[in-house]
Amino acid sequence: MKFKDMPYQRVDFEQVEKDMRALMEAFDNAGSGEEQFRVHEKFYELTDRVDTQMTIAHIRFDADTVDEFYGKEHEYYNEKRPVYRNLVLEYEKKLFDSPYRGYLEEKIGPVAFKNMELKRKSMDEKLIPLMQEENALTTEYNKLIAGAKIEFDGKQLNLSLLRPYLVHKDRSVREAAWKKQSEFFESIAEKLDDIFDKLVKNRTAQAQKMGYGNYVEMGYYRMRRNCYGPEELAEFRKQVKEDLVPFVEKLNEGRRKRLGLDKLTYIDGSVYFKDGNPQPSGTPEEILAAGRKVYEELSPETKEFYDFMMENELFDVFGRKNKRAGGYMTYMPLYNAPFVFANFNGTSGDVDVITHECGHAFQGYLSGTDPIREHSDITMDTAEIHSMSMEFFTQNWMNLFFGDDAEDYNKMHLEDSIAFIPYGCMVDEFQVIIYENPEMTPAQRHEAWLELEREYRPSQDYCDDKFFGKGAIWQRQPHIYNSPFYYIDYCLAQTCALQYKVMMDEDFRGAWESYLKLCRLSASDFFTNMIREVGLTSPFEEGCMKGMVKKLENYVK
Repeated sequence: MKFKDMPYQRVDFEQVEKDMRALMEAFDNAGSGEEQFRVHEKFYELTDRVDTQMTIAHIRFDADTVDEFYGKEHEYYNEKRPVYRNLVLEYEKKLFDSPYRGYLEEKIGPVAFKNMELKRKSMDEKLIPLMQEENALTTEYNKLIAGAKIEFDGKQLNLSLLRPYLVHKDRSVREAAWKKQSEFFESIAEKLDDIFDKLVKNRTAQAQKMGYGNYVEMGYYRMRRNCYGPEELAEFRKQVKEDLVPFVEKLNEGRRKRLGLDKLTYIDGSVYFKDGNPQPSGTPEEILAAGRKVYEELSPETKEFYDFMMENELFDVFGRKNKRAGGYMTYMPLYNAPFVFANFNGTSGDVDVITHECGHAFQGYLSGTDPIREHSDITMDTAEIHSMSMEFFTQNWMNLFFGDDAEDYNKMHLEDSIAFIPYGCMVDEFQVIIYENPEMTPAQRHEAWLELEREYRPSQDYCDDKFFGKGAIWQRQPHIYNSPFYYIDYCLAQTCALQYKVMMDEDFRGAWESYLKLCRLSASDFFTNMIREVGLTSPFEEGCMKGMVKKLENYVK
């Protein structure tokens, strides 16, 4: 069914609660594990219906953040979603404490039960008012960012549409564009600080209500860190600082020479060639059509997936005013339908949507046929391997998008992928500092960011920019406001994706079969187990980063 034809009806949560209570009663009265599992299958049916309706409303609001009808629906779900989540948690407690736990765990898998345990540690009915407030604050941030109106080049642009100018080959153009972006953020700086300060205090209050000293431990539980913790992540960040940061600095020096500059500054951070970054040719429609050829030739599984996406109009990728910034993949279980949301803007990022978000969507499409819904409940560390690796698996088809510049694009993409990891780790460590010290002032938070820049990006130079120079560039990053502690998942996944890059250049089909196996494993096992099972080295293993850098050096000599 085409997305535009999918019927929407506001979820009646009073009825949902009645249905859920009836399921809980039936679950309690069941006399065997088999009977309880049959009740659990009815739970799948109920939650599939609810989740699909909420997702449809979410997408349609993001498509036009000033739409009056879906704006009201968005506010409604912001209020009701914590109540619903608590109701689901109440049901899952019965599952977790079942006298037939052994049978249920055999059917559903140990990962699901570990995740239930983490939910119990991070969610309770008493948190609902705070979670409703948290949702309202993140919505306020997203609307503030989506509502940017920047006058530039004779046009009124939002942040997504300004992006091509930020990477323009003419340095004076990108300098002017960065200045305009900085002015926009400076104009809302006080509001940004205020929203974030309220979020930090809100999340800290949630953690304290659950008996934690601060939000860090609870935030990790919410991200379902089910097979590693703060110590492993701190060790991973240490490897990045010691082994990867010096390598990235070498890459930056090579890029500086390539650009013919005396020194790189913040306006050059995403520019890789003197004549400009490779740009995709063709209209957005032609880019989508080229994607069909990529996936048709990559494998029978990807062909079936992409045909389904196109035929059912499951892409919304065209940039528009009042459309939410950024991009994502989401999923509607009632239709086994992934959905890709993005903002094409004429840069190479448009192609990244066809690769990165389609990596998510492809895995979602594959796992949607699994009758055990918990197997689709993937932690973000695993999910981002699917997307970031797909960026590399499609590299042999980049000529369809970039023509003769395909080799330059692949070079740029590889360097950018490597350089991302220190930035992502910096975001993670920044959040640890912020939530361990919730009493920090906005100025102290900005200073903490600058101190981390010196460790993770020592050559970063903001010149005399009023906004970015004070250590506020992180306020452009929606994850920091919307999804605390998410960003390190990208870093773990990128480490695995770069391993796939090396592997596929030696044996493409072997690497693809490993990747396909990982996608099908979905969430049936823990992250650290699955990556070993498909032949990857754990990012937490001592020497992982050093060994990876040694192999990557061969690409950039």
